[in-house]
Amino acid sequence: MPERRTVALVTLGCARNEVDSEELAGRLEADGWQLVEDAAEADVAVVNTCGFVEAAKKDSVDALLEANDLKDHGRTQAVVAVGCMAERYGKELAEALPEADGVLGFDDYADISDRLQTILSGGIHAAHTPRDRRKLLPISPAERQDAGTEVAIPGHGPTDLPEGVAPASGPRAPLRRRLDGAPVASVKLASGCDRRCSFCAIPSFRGSFISRRPSDVLNETRWLAEQGVKEIMLVSENNTSYGKDLGDIRLLESLLPELAEVEGVERVRVSYLQPAEMRPGLIDVLTSTPKVVPYFDLSFQHSAPGVLRAMRRFGDTDRFLELLDTIRSKAPEAGVRSNFIVGFPGESDADLAELERFLNGARLDAIGVFGYSDEEGTEAATYDGKLDEDVVAERLARVSRLAEELVSQRAEERVGQTVHVLVESVDAEEGVRGRAAHQAPETDGQVLLVGGEGLDVGRMVEAKVVGTEGVDLVAEPLAGTFAWSEEAGR
Repeated sequence: MPERRTVALVTLGCARNEVDSEELAGRLEADGWQLVEDAAEADVAVVNTCGFVEAAKKDSVDALLEANDLKDHGRTQAVVAVGCMAERYGKELAEALPEADGVLGFDDYADISDRLQTILSGGIHAAHTPRDRRKLLPISPAERQDAGTEVAIPGHGPTDLPEGVAPASGPRAPLRRRLDGAPVASVKLASGCDRRCSFCAIPSFRGSFISRRPSDVLNETRWLAEQGVKEIMLVSENNTSYGKDLGDIRLLESLLPELAEVEGVERVRVSYLQPAEMRPGLIDVLTSTPKVVPYFDLSFQHSAPGVLRAMRRFGDTDRFLELLDTIRSKAPEAGVRSNFIVGFPGESDADLAELERFLNGARLDAIGVFGYSDEEGTEAATYDGKLDEDVVAERLARVSRLAEELVSQRAEERVGQTVHVLVESVDAEEGVRGRAAHQAPETDGQVLLVGGEGLDVGRMVEAKVVGTEGVDLVAEPLAGTFAWSEEAGR
C-alpha cells in the first residue's frame, strides 16, 4: 500500500485567507491527502500568501524561503505558493522566486490535489498570467451569481456534497476542514469588492463583489457549531454590501438573527464595515439582536474631507463622529475599531490635524495606523503631491503614539464594567485569556482572567474588569457560568 501523501498549509494575511486555507484543506483531505501541522513533516508545503501591502508581501516571500529551506533538512519535497500574492503576480513571482516549485492562482483551487501531485512528481504546472478579475464577471451585480459559477471564487466552496466526500457531520457540510481547534471561526459572506478606493489593489486580484447565498452561510455555520465553534466572525472585503447582487441590500439584517439562533453558537461578530454604507436598520440589528455583538469594524481610513475624496471615499470628521454617537446611543459599550492611512499624497498639516481631532473624539477600542506607500496598479500611485518617506515615517510615528495612548485610555474606561469573555487559551505561564464582545481575534487585544483556573477553552464566562494592560483588560470571573440572555447580548 503506497505511503499517504502529506501536506501542510501555512497561512498568512487576513481571516479571509484562513477560510480559503480551510477550503483547500477540505479539498485535499477529500482526495486522500493527509494534513499535518508542521511543514517539516509534509511532502508539500503550501504557503497561502498575502499580496495587500509591501510588508505583507515581504512576509509571504520570507515564508516561502523558510519553507524552501526545509527541503534540505526535513521531509518536504516541494513548496507551493497560493493566495493573493500568487494570484496577483503569477509568472512574475515564479520567475523572481525560483525557490517556489509552483505558483498557483485562484483558478487552480478546484484542482488543487492534481496540481500538487503534478508538482510533487517532478512535473511543472505553468504559473498563470495575472488578469484583472473584475473583468471576468458582468458589470451588473444582479447578473453575477450565475456567472460566478464559471469563475473561481475562493472561500465559496460547494456545499451539499455527496456522502463520503463531505465531513462527518453529513452532506450539508461545506468542503472545509478546520486547521485548528479554536472556539472562533470565520465564515465568508462574500468575496471581492466593487469599491474603487484609489490606494487599494484588492479588487483587481480578488474580483468583483459576489455574495454567498444565505443558505450556504447558514449551513457552514451549523457545521462549524458541530465542530465546537462558539463564535462566528463574518468576513468579506465589505460586509455592508452583502446581498446587493442577490437583489436585497438589507439581507444581512435578516441573516444575522438566523445565524444567532444556530444551536451551539454563542456569539456572532460582523467585521469589515464601510462607514458610508452603514444603514439605520443594520445598526439596529447589530445593537439589539441577542448573541450578535455590538461590534463595529469601521473602515474610516482618514477623516479629512480632501484626503478622503482623493482616496475615492466619503465622509468627514463630524459625520463619522455622528455615526459613532448614533451607535453608542443604542449600545453604550459597543466596540469600535478602525484603520487609518497617514502620509497620503497631498495630505497637509491641516489634514493630519483633522485626523487627530477625529481620533481624540472617537474613543476607539483599537486603531491600526499605516504609512502610505505606492501600490502598483492603483490610481494613487499616479498621483502628484507624494510626501517624502521621512515625512510619512514621522507622521506614522506621531499618529501611532497618539493611537496607543487613546486605546489605553479607552480600555481604562471599561474598568468596573461587566464583560462576557470567550476563553481561548489556558496556559500555566500565560494564564487564562480570552476576548470580550468588543474584541475581535488577533486585532483588538485580550482579557486576562485572574482567578480563572479551571476554566476550559470555549467557555463563555461573565467577568468584572478590574484593570488594564495597555489595550488588554484584566478581569475577575463572577460566580456561576454565563448563560446567554437577551439583555446580555446588547
